[in-house]
Amino acid sequence: MAKEFDVVVIGAGPGGYIAAIRAAQLGKSVACIEKWKNPAGELKLGGTCLNVGCIPSKALLASSEAFEDASHHLDDHGISVSDVKIDIAKMHARKDAIVNKMTKGIEFLFRKNKITWLKGHGKFTGKTDAGYQIDVAGDGGTESVIARNVIIATGSKARHLPFAKVDNRIVADNEGALAFDSVPKKLAVIGAGVIGLELGSVWRRLGAEVTVLEALPSFLGAADQGLAKEAAKQFAKQGLKIHLGVQISEVSATDSGVTISYADKDGHAQKLEADRLIVSVGRVPNTDDLGLDAIGLTVNERGFIDVDDHCRTKLPGVYAIGDVVRGPMLAHKAEDEGVLVAEVIDGQKPHIDYNCIPWVIYTEPEIAWVGKTEEQLKAEGRQIKTGQFPFMANGRALGINRADGFVKMIADANTDELLGVHIISANASDLIAEAVVAMEFKAASEDIGRICHPHPSLSEVMREAALAVDKRALNM
Repeated sequence: MAKEFDVVVIGAGPGGYIAAIRAAQLGKSVACIEKWKNPAGELKLGGTCLNVGCIPSKALLASSEAFEDASHHLDDHGISVSDVKIDIAKMHARKDAIVNKMTKGIEFLFRKNKITWLKGHGKFTGKTDAGYQIDVAGDGGTESVIARNVIIATGSKARHLPFAKVDNRIVADNEGALAFDSVPKKLAVIGAGVIGLELGSVWRRLGAEVTVLEALPSFLGAADQGLAKEAAKQFAKQGLKIHLGVQISEVSATDSGVTISYADKDGHAQKLEADRLIVSVGRVPNTDDLGLDAIGLTVNERGFIDVDDHCRTKLPGVYAIGDVVRGPMLAHKAEDEGVLVAEVIDGQKPHIDYNCIPWVIYTEPEIAWVGKTEEQLKAEGRQIKTGQFPFMANGRALGINRADGFVKMIADANTDELLGVHIISANASDLIAEAVVAMEFKAASEDIGRICHPHPSLSEVMREAALAVDKRALNM
């Protein structure tokens, strides 16, 4: 007889495992289905984010930043070093140890909250009076379970190009790019999005000559263009070559390298030869092979599952969250939706303000924003006022040798309500949290300007940018 659960979550990435934990906290009987295996063949929780995404990439970014500091910037502090070397195998071992610690932590949380981990691939097979039937195919065979409520949290996978076969050795997606066994002399990246910029930055710092090819005519089109221009300037200064408006016609790979044929923004034919290529052209939802047709659920033309504001599908008791639904493909967005759905199932009335979900690119300097850009607000006809303050006027930023960038704040011209905050700086990923809190509470720029910030700290630039909205910055 099939086991029955109040909630079955399909997928144990950030959205799925958080949804399972919250549902268990609320007293539900919960199971979570996950089939992920690491290269050693071990089943692991955490999904793409913890295993081959957010966590390992940030570990490599930190290692590469430390190497670049030791190689080029310690002399600024009066520290002389010579013959700095990078041990790629040891760097990867550190990354893998962090990933293992995090995934083991989720296993502990599952045990603590009495969540059943169903190890295998979950697939709908029908609906009974008791609930939805799901078959879980694993190494030990197939097990059937019944769920009164189902949360689909199967995440996404890298989008591949038909003319660039990914082998994760010469031509890599995010998984392969996190595991290069040596630093390529020349590295090509297709796609100037978040993943392309972050992974391109890792290998550039370690010594690769990096060229990024982007099809769109503008750089970081989703960001405020003031921020995008500053980012482009900083990356160019670092040696990252970014070509916009290109049309790629062919990718030819051999055992020793790759050649990319493309037309540049002026239509001239070009060839780029590299030792390795990273393909980073977005991600697609993992909605295939879920047996959705068995319960009468379909996906839209882009492969996403349509949901309402509370992540409900058209079927009662079936929810979908994270990368398989509308909205940004961000781990923290998936987590919030996981909590929301667990609380909806419990009869609560939670709410997510999607305008207050922050975006972060973990380059150096980091790029982060929340709310709307100046371009979006002007297109809406909104009357706005802006304030901007540079880190070069901040004592803490100068002291840690991270004085590039600025904070830009946008407020309503009449009410002073904060409408968007855009940061390019060291630790922007942490600084943006203050802006998220402010916007959730519908704060005015004046509210941040009147809050005492510690001195010296990077956070003072947030206050100065808020004061600059009314042209009264104190240190500029």
